[in-house]
Order: sequence, then C-alpha cells, then structure tokens
Amino acid sequence: MARKPTTQQLATWDRRYLWHPFTQMQEWEQEEPLIIERGKGSYLIDTEGNKYLDGTSSIWVNLHGHRHPTLDRALKKQLDKIAHSTFLGLSNPPAIELARELIRIAPKGLTRVFYSDNGSTAVEIALKMAVQYWQQRHPEAGQKNTFLHLKLAYHGDTIGAVSVGNIALFHSRFKPLLFPTLEAEPPHCYRCPLKLMYPSCNMACLDPIEQLLQRRHKDLAGFIIEPVMQAAAGMLPQPSGYLTRIRELCTNYHVLLIADEVATGFGRTGKMFACEQEGVTPDLMAISKGLTGGYMPLAATLTTDEIYQGFLGSYDEFKTFFHGHSFTGNPLGCSVALANLKVFRQEKTLARLSSTIKLFSRWLAPLAALPQVGDVRQRGLMAGVELVMDKRTKTPYPLSAKAGHRVAAIARSKGLILRPIGNVLVLIPPLSISKDELKKTVEILKQSIETLQIDLSLTQGTPTNR
Repeated sequence: MARKPTTQQLATWDRRYLWHPFTQMQEWEQEEPLIIERGKGSYLIDTEGNKYLDGTSSIWVNLHGHRHPTLDRALKKQLDKIAHSTFLGLSNPPAIELARELIRIAPKGLTRVFYSDNGSTAVEIALKMAVQYWQQRHPEAGQKNTFLHLKLAYHGDTIGAVSVGNIALFHSRFKPLLFPTLEAEPPHCYRCPLKLMYPSCNMACLDPIEQLLQRRHKDLAGFIIEPVMQAAAGMLPQPSGYLTRIRELCTNYHVLLIADEVATGFGRTGKMFACEQEGVTPDLMAISKGLTGGYMPLAATLTTDEIYQGFLGSYDEFKTFFHGHSFTGNPLGCSVALANLKVFRQEKTLARLSSTIKLFSRWLAPLAALPQVGDVRQRGLMAGVELVMDKRTKTPYPLSAKAGHRVAAIARSKGLILRPIGNVLVLIPPLSISKDELKKTVEILKQSIETLQIDLSLTQGTPTNR
C-alpha cells in the first residue's frame, strides 16, 4: 500500500503542477499552501489537523455545514444506482423530482427548469434564451439582442457572462472577445456617484436607468441583475424597493428581467431566493452555488411558461434551444440537491435564520467604529467590511498595500478562513453556523483588522484616521 504523501510533498506538487483560480501564482509559489483535507460542520481541517472556521462557506456554496449526514447519505445512495447518464434524449428520476421541487419553492410564475453545471453557464443560458425568445415569440419586436446590466456587475467567467459584467480588473483584458452591452450605475450608497444620501435621495440612481430604457428598449432583450445584493462587486446592498422598481420598468418597457441568484439564492439573504424579499418574479432566474449545499457542481436556469412557449414548434422549424452540457441533469448532483431542500424543510433553516441574522448585525456593528473600516454592509448572512486608508475622505488603500489580503492572512493564523475582494472583507458563513461560532467569526475578524491597523501604520505610513 502506497504511503500517504506528507503535507510538504503535497505542497511541492501543488506549486509544481497546479494553476489556481484568481491567484497570482508567482506569489503562491513562494508561500506554503493551506491544504484542506477534511471538513466538519462550520470547520475546515487541514492536512496537519488544524481547524479553521469556514468564513466564506467555501466560496458561498456550503449551507448546512460540511459532512451533513443527510447529504452524505443521498450521495452514497445515488452512487449505488448510477453516477451519470446523458440528459439528451433521456431523463432520470432525481432530475425530474428536483425540477418539481425547485418550481414549488421558486418565485411564483417560474415554471420550467433547464439544468447546467455552474453559475456562469446558468447565466449564459438565460442570455441565449432571452435573445432566441424575442426572435421566435415576438419577431415583430425587431432585433432585441443586447443587454442592460449594472456597473461593477459580476455574473461569471464565460464569454457571455463576462460581457454583462463590469469589473475592470477581471474583464478588461477580454474586451475584444465580448459583445456590446449597456450599463447603468448601481445603487452604491457608500460611494454614491450622484453624491446623494439615502433615503432622501429617493433612489435617484433609478432615473438614468428609466431614461436608458426609454431610449433603448427596442434593442434590449433583457436586464440582468443580482437581486438585493451585488456580491462580487464588494457586497453592495440595494435599497428597499429598488428591485420592485426595476421589475416595473422592465415590464413597462418590454425587457426581460434576468435575476442572477447564483450568490443570493438558497437562504443567503434570509429568504429562499432574494427576489422574495420584495415579492418579485423575474422572467429568467439563474441558480447554482447553494443548490447542492456545497456538495456537487450543479446549476439551473428557471423561466416562465411564456418564454418556454416561444421554443415550441415542429421539428423542421428549428425552434429548439440548441444548448447543453455533458453533465446536464447529473443524477448525483440532483440527488444531493433534493436532500439539500429536504434539510431546509426538516431543520426549518429559513425560520431559524431570523435570529441568527439579527445577532450577526449586532456583532458586526462595532466594526464600523474601527479607524480602518469605512463601511459595513449586510443582507442576511452576507456581509462586506470595506477597509479604507482614511475614514473621513473614504480614501481606499492602494491595491499594492494588499490590505484585504493581509487581514485574511492574520485571520487565518487565528483560525478563520476569509477570501477578500480587494479592500472588502467578505463574510458569508454557512447557514447552519452556531451562534457561538458566528460570534467567534466576527471577533476574529475584528481582532485581525485591529492588528492590521497597527501593522500598516508602522510599515506603510498610513495616516491616522478620524
């Protein structure tokens, strides 16, 4: 029997053979990688047996904790039957049952499920469906083949998803590959581009969007938005009523509303889907991440019967939606997704979240007083803490200071895993996190920021904040 590789051997092989996502590998090769071997509940455990609170839910996918017995059993039970069979011309029980359950819990009016394998592809599918829908269902509407999105948007890394994104650091290099889109300012209340204050602003940031829709609605197939919270933009919450107004505008100007619920879905904002916070039903909705509770790659695009009808016709009309993936409707993924929804019901996850979210707010509040913190933003169990070099002027740290990265490194040494977005420290713990674990998570974050405050003041010449 082969000997188990040591941590050092694994680290050497990692640096020699791997290329990690969103990672500067030159720096990575000079560091000792943290190699996670196991997980239990809210904790990740490395190859040396050290435990870390999973402050990002393993990049926003884990809901009920690692190694949840119900999810483990579902995966093993399905594996005894079959791991995968094609969804092209065939079907399977888990995929059928999951689609039925998703429609049961989705915003009212969504009636069809199209499976894929990750959030980017779920968005890509929604974009393609929107364009083809207008061509086939309402050809009299003309060439409605472009999209409106918010600035700072992130909807994934495939070419279509990048085209409706607007994070220059991620996307600018690929501009020659992208299709043209329209963009609008997001409701960034901390750094309002209109220099106004909420709520006295009356959401004036919606006025340019309405004007743009008035001018260009004949060109627009859809408006894509992360409802309630722009996640990768730096955890930017939308004011109450913003999503409702966007829905009204899209309806009035005959533009499909595409909700990207990849990050915000499955309880993250306190409701099963963020759209429910304002009783909004989109025309298309992309879901992934929490769909399987963090166990398997699976995604889906949900849509209305109106859109589905636009793709029906005789074989030789070629109205078929010519899109698919090798692992569409994968039985393993669908089985564990069904178990995920079962856990929501059995453990009354959404009902329990209310008190947890209130405690999260209470424990986060003192962070706003730290001299290195400009803003604390939260919706449900999604939070962003923005670090600034000067609190009064809101001057950000230069990227070269790696402020967020340094806080995350300090937090790791204290037993908490974070993944910052630039100067924004992101906290998205598992929904199942205990109150003691959640309190400890926020306390470690606070201590780590305080440690950075001293460190940067000494080594970077950071001005004293007011």
